[in-house]
Amino acid sequence: MSSTFLPVVARGVERSYGDRRVLSGVDVVVPPGARVGLIGENGVGKSTLLRILAGVEVPDAGDVSRPARTGMLWQEAPVDERATVRELLDEYTRELRLIEREFEDAAAALDGSAAAEARYARALDAAERAEVWTLDARRGEVLEGLGVGGFDPRPVEPGTTQPTISQLSGGQRSRVALAGLLLSRPDALILDEPTNHLDDEAVAYLVAQLRAWRGPVIFASHDRAFLDEVATELVDLDPDRSRTATRYGGTFTDYLDEKRRERERWEQQHRAEQDELARLASVASTTARQVAPGRPPRDNDRFIHAFKGARVQTAVSRRVKDAERRHDLLAATQVRKPPPVLRFAGIPGGVTAPEGTLVDVVGLHIPGRVSVERLTIAANDRVLVTGPNGAGKSTLLAVLAGEVGFDTPPAPGVTQPAVMRRKGLRVGFLRQDVRFPDAGATPRDLYRRAVGERRAEAVPLAELGLLPGRALDIPVSALSVGQQRRLALATVIADPPHLLLLDEPSNHLSLALAVELEEALQSYPGAVVVASHDRWLRRRWTGRVVRLG
Repeated sequence: MSSTFLPVVARGVERSYGDRRVLSGVDVVVPPGARVGLIGENGVGKSTLLRILAGVEVPDAGDVSRPARTGMLWQEAPVDERATVRELLDEYTRELRLIEREFEDAAAALDGSAAAEARYARALDAAERAEVWTLDARRGEVLEGLGVGGFDPRPVEPGTTQPTISQLSGGQRSRVALAGLLLSRPDALILDEPTNHLDDEAVAYLVAQLRAWRGPVIFASHDRAFLDEVATELVDLDPDRSRTATRYGGTFTDYLDEKRRERERWEQQHRAEQDELARLASVASTTARQVAPGRPPRDNDRFIHAFKGARVQTAVSRRVKDAERRHDLLAATQVRKPPPVLRFAGIPGGVTAPEGTLVDVVGLHIPGRVSVERLTIAANDRVLVTGPNGAGKSTLLAVLAGEVGFDTPPAPGVTQPAVMRRKGLRVGFLRQDVRFPDAGATPRDLYRRAVGERRAEAVPLAELGLLPGRALDIPVSALSVGQQRRLALATVIADPPHLLLLDEPSNHLSLALAVELEEALQSYPGAVVVASHDRWLRRRWTGRVVRLG
């Protein structure tokens, strides 16, 4: 018989934490062979929904069904740190050994009876789904594919000590946990940010594994390239205008195309409704009060008023009331104005950047942090700095910003670099970790201090669409990490500097906002230097590329 897989299904799922509603009436169906990606702002409930689908958390309302063998990858895998890597992998695959043993027992118990035949058929189906007979062959392949093959060597040399989980970095732990999950071959996969801590080669291996997965797969990810490569459909948990989660068939590219069409329809509907509201207001105030609109009154109009005045006034009154009623109804149900698309406000006449070289760095060598022979940034330059974690991308941006000082004489092993900056150069730096020294100040106050009173009035924070209105007047310490980064981005958008430095700009931003930012950078009126490992951004970069490490 052929192996059968069951879907993962959620109907009407709701979940609240205290007074905060996280999920409301969410429906998700993931059939075998489908790969559904969850997207949305931080805090909309992606991880919560995954935990509910995996059976780790119970919803307040709704129904959930899943295959019996459903495996979940956590963002931070809960593992016994005292265990060795081999022991952890053996624990992940223990159930496969049990499935194999049940098959062997069922085969040995065949006696021609219907009950024995049924038991054997069930055991064979389970063994085929779990691919128990290829486990040993797959073990080395999966570990090597995810870049952790050295932690489980085979054969084991006598007297060697196996590494424990406590000796691994956070990224290595995540890779080992992912390897164990893939080896266990569950009937359904649930993954929370699976590409965290993976390099390009490991991501490519994971993509190939998931594309070939026969059971249902559902995952949450901020990795746009991964979404584009893996997803067969997306579920956006950000409430749309109908206040529900929205399904989009296809890849992330398909999603972006549909979102653009949605916005066009939204803008058209908003314009049409505003035009109709203006027309109805005009009808109610002027046109409906005219006996014969469009021409001056004639002599016989006085005759009509003399003999039929009451009738005419009644008709006019009816038209006025009808126009007012329709106006009030449309005003109450009109769609809100679409939020503004991200763009850099600039200054009158644009950014007046000096021509030629803005910054020139020669002989930058900080052992263990960064090494650059020379980097020159010219006016209107577009530079992407790439490299693995620890290659020095953030340090290089800090040097360009003038935030890294050098000892005189230099510290041992450090070569004193030559750093030239054009006089009067204004530099803006969007860091990975945004910190506001006055945590009690409101976003509105911090924005005003950063860009100045005049600029804050010309480009109000509320009109940038980066923060919800309710977040403008609360302490900045109460904002999420993503909202704090949006506030820092707002100060750059409102008053663009000559040189803009962005360190991992897509981190903590929604997928849609990250796309808007990258599109806005194409017309930025100054020089831009971006440090990023984001594959989506790297694949679409059209400027200069500097590789570190």
